[in-house]
Amino acid sequence: MTRAISLHHVSKSYARGPRVVERLSLDIRPGEFLVLLGPSGCGKSTVLRMIAGLEEVSEGEVRLDGEYANDLPPSERNMAMVFQNFALYPSMTSRDNIGFPLRIETPGADPRARVDATARMLGIQDLLDRFPNQLSGGERQRVAMGRAIARHPSAFLMDEPLSNLDAKLRNHLRAEISKLTRDLGATTVYVTHDQAEAMSLGDRVAVMRGGVLQQLGTPRTVYGLPANVFVAAFIGTPRINLLRGIVRAPLDGAMTISLGKQFLRLPEPLCLDHQLLRVQQGREVIVGLRSEAVRLARASEARPGEVAITGLVEHVEFQGHEVLVHFDTGSRPALVPELESPRPSRPTRRRRRDGTVLDRLRGRAGALRAGPVVVLDRPADDEADHPGQTPPEGRLPGDLVVRTTPDIDLRHGMQIPLLVDLAHLFVFDRNGERICPAPERLPDLDE
Repeated sequence: MTRAISLHHVSKSYARGPRVVERLSLDIRPGEFLVLLGPSGCGKSTVLRMIAGLEEVSEGEVRLDGEYANDLPPSERNMAMVFQNFALYPSMTSRDNIGFPLRIETPGADPRARVDATARMLGIQDLLDRFPNQLSGGERQRVAMGRAIARHPSAFLMDEPLSNLDAKLRNHLRAEISKLTRDLGATTVYVTHDQAEAMSLGDRVAVMRGGVLQQLGTPRTVYGLPANVFVAAFIGTPRINLLRGIVRAPLDGAMTISLGKQFLRLPEPLCLDHQLLRVQQGREVIVGLRSEAVRLARASEARPGEVAITGLVEHVEFQGHEVLVHFDTGSRPALVPELESPRPSRPTRRRRRDGTVLDRLRGRAGALRAGPVVVLDRPADDEADHPGQTPPEGRLPGDLVVRTTPDIDLRHGMQIPLLVDLAHLFVFDRNGERICPAPERLPDLDE
């Protein structure tokens, strides 16, 4: 048995506090593995607890298999939770911990057969007579998963179950969880702040920020077509390069995006996505380039759609199978200062006389989506004017990170020719919304 879970404009707020979750709508299909991804404090665990019935819904509806479930107690939802801290009873053996919910559900039945079957599924037959303090972290998490599986629930709710384990064990258990949930066919909602877990486990990924859903899609979609700067910056290792640029679209010349000391010349004839950038003429935008969109090569080796720039080597990270090179291209980075913060702050209201009424309304609408996403208004004495100073927020020097092979010998201070593949170019507006590639639904000027 599996279950469909639907959230319709669900919000959660506490007394005299801001909303933790704001008008969230999700439809989780039966048997689907959905990952709630976001930084700490973005509301993803609260969403999980509202689905489980452990948190009261302030506004909106939770529906299970189409039935209204806001007032349904947790015991009647037929869901099993796996917690971050294992939540095992220290005075019980593994066998008793796994069988405890079965004894509560059916007091007169003997749970040993189901406990043994669950233990064989997880490979923990030899651990059944041990107490939690006699188990390693990975073994405790297997027992905690066994307690959830033994109930044969219609849905699994997992709240960062691997975050307390070391990296090697996390990778191993990640594969086990993926195989196990697919074999059982149960609907799974998995909460994590680790993008590697989200991308490798989820059928779909819901990216959250400040209690607001930013994007919902397959791992390939949220990586390849991020809806905004936050999604682009949160997903991907190394983090996407975000550079401040200005669109130049003269009527009698080639369209370019100025990056400060250099520019990207858009190839002609312009593709549809690049043609739509004409409306940004003279405006400041954010250019997004993933590390694989740039390669080390001379201009004479350019392929169709590639344009040449140069970079000064600032730092080299040897990763074994690859090298990450930090270049200074003379560009100014766009910052996402609240990416790792618990909750973005709301901008203070102040009167603005510049721009049209439509511009001001759009700016306000963008700011209300969980607060500002990017910061473009830097003080005049930023680090670009003082190259000797340490970059802010612990960033490494340079403005462009490029992935390359370990056989290339690079040293600090070398001037290197680079080729940018414009087929992998992202452009975002000042509010952080993606404008290139163009969104599926173009904005209506009458809205």
